Amino acid sequence: MKQYIIDAFTDKIFSGNPAAICILDEWLSDENMLLIARENNLSETAFAVKGEGNHYKLRWFTPGGEIDLCGHATLACAFVIMNYYEKNLKTVIFDTLSGKLTVNRKNGDLYELDFPAYDLKKVEITDKMIELIGKKPAEAYLGRDLMCIFDDEEFILSADLDSEKIKKLDGLLLHITAQHSNYSLNSKIKNTTDKIDCISRSFAPKLNVYEDPVCGSGHCHIAPYWIKKLQKENLTAYQASKRSGTLYCSLANNGRMKMSGKAALFAISEIFYE
Repeated sequence: MKQYIIDAFTDKIFSGNPAAICILDEWLSDENMLLIARENNLSETAFAVKGEGNHYKLRWFTPGGEIDLCGHATLACAFVIMNYYEKNLKTVIFDTLSGKLTVNRKNGDLYELDFPAYDLKKVEITDKMIELIGKKPAEAYLGRDLMCIFDDEEFILSADLDSEKIKKLDGLLLHITAQHSNYSLNSKIKNTTDKIDCISRSFAPKLNVYEDPVCGSGHCHIAPYWIKKLQKENLTAYQASKRSGTLYCSLANNGRMKMSGKAALFAISEIFYE
């Protein structure tokens, strides 16, 4: 069984967010898909089965189990299909636990994802939240994940959070984010070609992943907030993990997220699965 390792939301290997992609003729058992995800030990391994036309069924597994939405592995899967299986395709529609997700190839090397935006509920900043994170957020919101807004973007870059403490917070993942306005910090940001609007980091210890290098589904929380806050039609978001990555985001008229990024092939391998 062939497997592709793709670095998503980047145009060069050793950055962005790596995902393992397996295009199948039919589903493996849930147990075996989870075992493969654990063996890969990446934040996500995605499995896809061809449907009719340009439709594929898509599932995502972390080392901790199956999840309902993953941006970077969806981008990576579309990259594999459009470059190695159906090279003439410009659009792939994935049938997933989160409904139909569309990926369009734009300008050759840019892939645009059409994703749901999470409904965010503003939540109280509690003493427990401050203690577990180690710093008081300016605001906090809860969707699938907990998103904490900070005024200090240097904290986003330098935060060294305790995974056991993060597990005690509400939400599946924790996202910490700030507006990028302190340009003296640009030397710590690897993207030197785009004007960055916001920076963030994403933590997923509940899924056996300490930090998600570039979290697409996380930006279904982060990007809508900053688009409205900054009153921008188009947002350039930077994920400030050690690997780093860049997402180009906008909100469609129907309230869904348009999220674009690039991808790079790292490896093609063979899984000796029987």
